[in-house]
Amino acid sequence: MSRKQGASDKGKPSGRGQSNGIGKSSSRGGSETKGKSFARGNAPIRNVNPPSKKPTNPNEIRLNKYVANSGMCSRREADVHIATGLVSVNGKVITEMGYKVKLEDEVRYDGARINPERKAYVLLNKPKGFATTTSEGKGRTVMDLVANATTSKIKPIGRLGRNSKGLLLFTNDDVIADKFTNSKKGVARLFHIELDKNLKLEDLKTIQNGFKIEGKLIAVEEISYIDNTSKNEIGLKIKNTGNTLIRTIFDYFKYEIVNLDCVAIGPLTKKDLPRGHWKHLTEQELNNLKML
Repeated sequence: MSRKQGASDKGKPSGRGQSNGIGKSSSRGGSETKGKSFARGNAPIRNVNPPSKKPTNPNEIRLNKYVANSGMCSRREADVHIATGLVSVNGKVITEMGYKVKLEDEVRYDGARINPERKAYVLLNKPKGFATTTSEGKGRTVMDLVANATTSKIKPIGRLGRNSKGLLLFTNDDVIADKFTNSKKGVARLFHIELDKNLKLEDLKTIQNGFKIEGKLIAVEEISYIDNTSKNEIGLKIKNTGNTLIRTIFDYFKYEIVNLDCVAIGPLTKKDLPRGHWKHLTEQELNNLKML
């Protein structure tokens, strides 16, 4: 219908639902019409503003997402594990769907503590002049060297002194970290050590066989002279995570350490890893480490 036709028909009944009298209802609907007309401009106004949502806490995360982010399972599978009571928060079993936790909460899956961060494994070939610490205000630290390696909160396993160099492993995986803190079943590290003088054969044998300092047994995995070098360069394999014990050993026998270089951590070596550089462990390297 054109605008002109609409004007000429103004006031005529349409024929559909036509009323037989004033105030009577149309043939469709059966209810009496009264009050406002819903012509253009008179329609009721809807509230276009949605109800305000409760502000979210950026420090909280849904429990199923927390579990899934830990790498244990998918989010859907996490819902099942939560419902069956396999997940606890701060010592309390949680079965509620949609439950939220804080990142600092202690969440355990089937008794083992889990971390919502992506697992990261970074191997650094540390140069001299960097302290092994996560604390600030200590000058240059190893954390400066791996600052761009990952967004996960990794920390070094064990310690190399500021003037020591070599391999240092960083991770946020407590299972892997625990392998290094167990002095009996832990992961052995191999050091290339240069002393201020030749190591006597009798001292080497004493160290190899184990000895006591102030009643405490000092034991190493292996010790030997390095082939085709002078007797002041030796290889030492030990499971202790720090280099303090190494210095204690040679201090006891009146030797000074000139250079200390960690050349291997279990199956991990410095191959294709220049000094001062880092790399992420390959899947094969990680599997080899887990099998120890």
